[in-house]
Amino acid sequence: MITIDVPLWAARLRALRRGRLWSRRDLEERLTEAAGETEPGLPADAVRAWEAGERRPDPGHAELLCRAFGVDEADLFVGPGPGTTLWHHLTGIPLMPGLVSEEEEERVGRAIERPWRADAGTVGYFERMLGACAAPHARPADLAAALRPVFAGIEAFRRDARPSARGPLLALATRDAELISGMEHEAGDAPGARAWSDRAIREARETGDTLIEVSALVQRAELVDAAEPREIVEAAVAARERPGVPAEVGTLSRRHEARAHALAGEVELCHRCLEEYIEESGETRAELCAGCLVDLGRPGGAIEMLEGEPGPAAPAYLAAYVLARKAHAYAEAHERDPAADLARQALALARRAGAARALRELGRVHLPPTAEARRHALV
Repeated sequence: MITIDVPLWAARLRALRRGRLWSRRDLEERLTEAAGETEPGLPADAVRAWEAGERRPDPGHAELLCRAFGVDEADLFVGPGPGTTLWHHLTGIPLMPGLVSEEEEERVGRAIERPWRADAGTVGYFERMLGACAAPHARPADLAAALRPVFAGIEAFRRDARPSARGPLLALATRDAELISGMEHEAGDAPGARAWSDRAIREARETGDTLIEVSALVQRAELVDAAEPREIVEAAVAARERPGVPAEVGTLSRRHEARAHALAGEVELCHRCLEEYIEESGETRAELCAGCLVDLGRPGGAIEMLEGEPGPAAPAYLAAYVLARKAHAYAEAHERDPAADLARQALALARRAGAARALRELGRVHLPPTAEARRHALV
């Protein structure tokens, strides 16, 4: 019989938190909000102590936990079958309530113990899990941490799964590694982003599926600011040189390659890629890479393009990056007031969202001097 080193209720509490992609700090903030001014305060280090089974929440804090998770007390302290809680606790794979039925959860748990049982249902379970993680509003570092055990679980399955399930599981491992790489990029971990991208490319090549490999290469080419420009160029060229690649992949790869050349200061090569991009895609200047336009001294075009990029509905880390790029473009266009306002918005959102890539972009923003400063300089 499988045993764990904490009470079942503590394991369930931890699994519920992870399943919502919350850090312990996130849960503490939600408990504080739920408490208001009249409810019991939150003891220091309470969430860690509860999840370790060192102490059980008292009735007042149990009620706050139920409010924060949106469940009743029976779901929190009794919840689904113990087998489901146990396997999520042992593997670290997030338990996402409502994602699948309890019966499906138990079936995957049985396959965890005997990987040769993995089948189409197991593949479907992980497909839905990655879909739920693809565009959340969690902090990138927290999401990367949640996805790592998912990758480990998929890898463990595919080593021993029946042949019919190995191929789909390998494709899912590639997709998971791509997601982790992207989140490491957003969180500011450049070595981590590259390492997971390398892993995604290796997994993709093992599938023998050209489109999966190309997807991994294009994702590598998207790691602008997390890889050397030469790495970006190599990945972009490799993606479009694969036989049978869709035309849109070639045009997208040229955009990434153009940005890499712009960052490297290779103006002529950047222009050439942009011209080829226009020729192949038929798009106009407004559709060019905004980063290239800023780096090439054409911020007006970048502003025009960025105004149409993702807004408040996008994940917070992406919205913060878009605001930072707008601030950069306005600063290069010598429009101080909108640049300063956008930079303030981006900074506040980036700090809240843990968006290190947005903070890096803000580091490139150099506000033009005020009118008063320019007058003093002329005196």
